[in-house]
Amino acid sequence: MSAFEIRLAPSGDPEAARLIRRHLAQMAAQSPAESCHAEGQSDLDAPDARLFLLQRGGVAIAMGALKTLADGALELKSMHTVSEARGSGAGRAMLQHLLTLARNEAATGVYLETGSKDEFMASRRLYASLGFVECPPFSDYQEDPWSVYMHLDLHGAV
Repeated sequence: MSAFEIRLAPSGDPEAARLIRRHLAQMAAQSPAESCHAEGQSDLDAPDARLFLLQRGGVAIAMGALKTLADGALELKSMHTVSEARGSGAGRAMLQHLLTLARNEAATGVYLETGSKDEFMASRRLYASLGFVECPPFSDYQEDPWSVYMHLDLHGAV
């Protein structure tokens, strides 16, 4: 397996745009519009967000973002691995990278919203394997049968 490289995606990055389009299309196919919380390029280029690309062999195969919330917490956004690379460890590598950043920045915790349906089971298992637990809706989210909310408490974490 080739080594992964993770880099911050500059605003308007064409590889990021390609992955964002794939992610948005997949989320739109799996969730009703009112329950689809995936963000587009402009949201991920905003000052309160940072989008990272994971590359293998110079090709971006996964992405993930961190968005600043109130009270020193972060939200994990736009985690996506292209279907051809699922099972390669790319998603875990991206998640571990983002959690390392959060810890290094002394974030109090990391929140996320993901789907509740079976198609999202692998993602929920990945998050749980790194310590995320289900929680009530956070920030501006509302109860939604299509969503699962998760939190990783980093307060006092080493």
